[in-house]
Amino acid sequence: MEKTIIFTDGACSGNPGPGGWASVIVFPNGQVRELGGPAVQTTNNRMEILGVLEALRFIASHPPSKGKPAREAVKPSISNAESSANEVVVYTDSVYVLKGVQQWMWGWSRNNWKTSEGKEVLNQDLWKEFIEFFKNYDRKKIKWNYCAGHSGVPGNERCDEVAVAFSKGERPYLFSGQLGDYSVDIMNLPESRDLPEFKPKSEKKKVLCYLSYVNGVLTRHGDWASCEKAVKGRPGAKFKKAHSESEEKEILLSWGIKN
Repeated sequence: MEKTIIFTDGACSGNPGPGGWASVIVFPNGQVRELGGPAVQTTNNRMEILGVLEALRFIASHPPSKGKPAREAVKPSISNAESSANEVVVYTDSVYVLKGVQQWMWGWSRNNWKTSEGKEVLNQDLWKEFIEFFKNYDRKKIKWNYCAGHSGVPGNERCDEVAVAFSKGERPYLFSGQLGDYSVDIMNLPESRDLPEFKPKSEKKKVLCYLSYVNGVLTRHGDWASCEKAVKGRPGAKFKKAHSESEEKEILLSWGIKN
């Protein structure tokens, strides 16, 4: 393997509220490193940004090495960062991060951190850290990929698991070791997908409910967390969010349920 593979994710309870970020890095020599950490009061987008930023900081400042698994959250430093000689492939389910790091932040920087509407750019402290990082790292070596969240991709699912655990105040085990000892099928990489259109929070539809159908039992959930808990690890489980009663009926009919 001649590339460094990175999966990242972020989570937040309440948005704003307690959050967590996570990354999984696979180095060309077969070494795997999980990173993650919590935040007391944050947003989902901030955690998504931090997951990518901390992973890149880590590979820039920590050459691959063999060692015993680490059981603590890692907060890498950007100091003395050096560019990796290998291509880096990043997978994230955040359209906001992908658009921001490849397009928006450079325009925001030139526009004194104002949006096209003249408003202050959100999370500009983290975007500024990204720009500062790229002063010492060749961003042309990074290939950015969209990976749909909750779609069964092992790397994305593992990052989600770690990020959610940190957001709940837990201290999950973070693996550090060889690929052959890693329990996650991390090299089961997703196919390339077109980047979905990014919609600001104000434009997103309000969710009526989250539906789960497990072993013939239909349940309506008020949030994704409870729905995820009901379907995770259940073979054949179905789940989907509905924005209206008519959409809910369509989903149920597609599942063969008349309700």
